[in-house]
Amino acid sequence: MGCCTGRCSLICLCALQLLSALERQIFDFLGFQWAPILGNFLHIIVVILGLFGTIQYRPRYIMVYTVWTALWVTWNAFIICFYLEVGGLSKDTDLMTFNISVHRSWWREHGPGCVRRVLPPSAHGMMDDYTYVSVTGCIIDFQYLEVIHSAIQILLSLVGFVYACYVISISMEEEDTFDFIGGLDTHSYYQDHVELKPVKPE
Repeated sequence: MGCCTGRCSLICLCALQLLSALERQIFDFLGFQWAPILGNFLHIIVVILGLFGTIQYRPRYIMVYTVWTALWVTWNAFIICFYLEVGGLSKDTDLMTFNISVHRSWWREHGPGCVRRVLPPSAHGMMDDYTYVSVTGCIIDFQYLEVIHSAIQILLSLVGFVYACYVISISMEEEDTFDFIGGLDTHSYYQDHVELKPVKPE
């Protein structure tokens, strides 16, 4: 019963992680955030692997999922530090786009309550081909939305890590019990079917 409850909980957690990762992937694609896109892609693959291992009773797959959750927590903690500008990091750098574009988080211009206005270059007294955007009226700044997303990922990963370890331990105990009982049955079967034959003197 304990194993079933743990497995069901882990399956639900993996499903929630998939939904949250897909939602995050969509908005990262809209913002051309290539580093998070790559991380989300790997996360989705490993969560599917963990979900498959949980359903099919494959402890090794769940172990891979467990290791990845630790790495995923670390990555999301880095994203939180990045957007809160902790330790010399700056959210205005092109780190999340691998320095190949000047795009920022999609939430920067499309957050709740944000009013986006495109300004012509002449408004800045500069003659170039760039488009300038003015964003005002945001209810919550984009960096805090990114922090909330990462915090949710960390919470789900920590709970998933605990349940994954629990399911692995239960599965290992059941395998050991099965092997022990199977060994006894084999030994008893051997003893029951061995016939002692008297040795005839020549």
